[in-house]
Amino acid sequence: MNSILKITVSCLLVFNLNANAQVKQQSIPRVDQMPNYPKPFQIIDYNKLAKDFDKTVYDFNAKGKFWPMVWIDKSHKNYPQDVVGLYTAVGDVRQGANNKGMFHEALGTMGATLGASLVGIDKTKQQNRNYVGMLKNYFNKDTGWDIMMNNTCPEVALLGGGYGRDWWYDVYPNLLFYAVYDQYPKEPEFDKIAKRIAEKFFKADSILNGNYNYSFFDYAKMKPMTNNICAQPDAAAGHAWVLYAAYKKFGDKKYLKGAVSAMNAFEAQPINPTYELLMPFGAYLAARLNAEEGKKYDTNKMLAWSFDGTAICREGWGVLVGNWNGFDISGTVGSTVDHGGYGFLMNTYDAAWPLVPMVRYDQSYAHAIGKWMLNAANAARFFYPQYMPDEHETIPELAEVTKGVIAYEGIIKKSNLTGYDHIQAPVAQGDGPLWVLGENPRESQFSIYGSGHVGIFGSIIRKTNVEGILQLNLLATDFFRDKAYPSYLYYNPFDGEKTVIIKTPKGKKVDLYDTVSGKFVARNVSTSSQIKLSGENAAVIVIVPSKAKITYQDNKMFANGIVIDYHAKLQK
Repeated sequence: MNSILKITVSCLLVFNLNANAQVKQQSIPRVDQMPNYPKPFQIIDYNKLAKDFDKTVYDFNAKGKFWPMVWIDKSHKNYPQDVVGLYTAVGDVRQGANNKGMFHEALGTMGATLGASLVGIDKTKQQNRNYVGMLKNYFNKDTGWDIMMNNTCPEVALLGGGYGRDWWYDVYPNLLFYAVYDQYPKEPEFDKIAKRIAEKFFKADSILNGNYNYSFFDYAKMKPMTNNICAQPDAAAGHAWVLYAAYKKFGDKKYLKGAVSAMNAFEAQPINPTYELLMPFGAYLAARLNAEEGKKYDTNKMLAWSFDGTAICREGWGVLVGNWNGFDISGTVGSTVDHGGYGFLMNTYDAAWPLVPMVRYDQSYAHAIGKWMLNAANAARFFYPQYMPDEHETIPELAEVTKGVIAYEGIIKKSNLTGYDHIQAPVAQGDGPLWVLGENPRESQFSIYGSGHVGIFGSIIRKTNVEGILQLNLLATDFFRDKAYPSYLYYNPFDGEKTVIIKTPKGKKVDLYDTVSGKFVARNVSTSSQIKLSGENAAVIVIVPSKAKITYQDNKMFANGIVIDYHAKLQK
């Protein structure tokens, strides 16, 4: 007979008020400004959207204006194979057959490959093509840089995308590659490429010796460089994330040393060094190194840098907060100051990649991250024309070209595009027409490269039986992790107590452990269990085999030798 246990745990889950709670919740000031329950409220099915995007956009026979959105690049840069090109924006005149088919961005193809993989699509066996293997061509060995870059070659470097001159553009493709590598560990040559990247990053960190205040790094000459782009010291967070992933994969302590060195340089910054996408990875790695390696990095500071919009170089870059004419847009990521605020879809999706699994390593942020993700998941739909009212879009009459899977690049408070300043906030639009003035069509406001990252949300977010309480998968994007049991974050945005049903694997008896309260809240569950979650609080539930052997070492709690709590108090 199935066991359905009704466990009342509200007395255990009252954070900041209940002395019995194992871990006191820490606030993120920017998140405190967000609504508990954003309005108008709707959580769309990001998992289905990711699958639909992949099926629609990778159709070489797609019909319609500007379709198909993919083409084959036969230039064979770096590796002797054809590769797929994916448009950055709809109708982008730089791409497709133009420029010999060579201009396509790793941010697009890698992001789309990762997003699809995270929702269960095998991109090595699709339409008789191996889209995963094609990513090797972004490994710029022909130039001697020997890292993944945003383009395959310098011939198209000046067309856009920051190749070889804008540090985050050179670093971030390597994080994307490592994430894809985690999903496909047996892909031929990926081991070799991953090690080569780690070697380059380790040597670069050694040369930089704690000083990351440069515009970019020339990985061929192994020299830090300065140009008209301001310094990007948050590149250290990218170096550190890749090096720690390499350490977890290959076991070479040299890479751990490099990750720690880069993190030390990162934390030593006197002002907020946020530039684009890398800052949240620093916050994640701070929490993980503290938990796994006994370090004492200031996660609070790095989260504040990620959220608060206090960046100097990239002025105001962070997480947006606000209600614009009845629309809560809080949780989106971008500029907090550009034309009153300008959030971007890709940045919003990608911030969840490190920040959600961070809660595994430091559950004191369960409430803050749960609240942010509820806001972000609600607001992200407004980038898509089918979910944004026409009167808040620049080109609603052209939305058919998106086929329901491509979103606007951004949401802005006051449009920066000519002819749209009459639209009331929030305004769904994109920068594509500004990239090639007078040539890119209005439809280039629809962002393919940003929309391709939807699988990050799609792999993390699930609805529960309570509208407004999400189940967030803490393992989905926790790449190169140690063995772990299923772990989920639940945040209750309501004032009152709510009963949440937690479904468990069928045919197995499990116990439910909450890392926030530090207690088992259900035992011997074989199908599902109900927990009562008190108002405006969160729980982190780990699904542990029943009768598992519980042991402790230092601050860690283990079940059958697998960590289930990195900050446990010994159970009496």
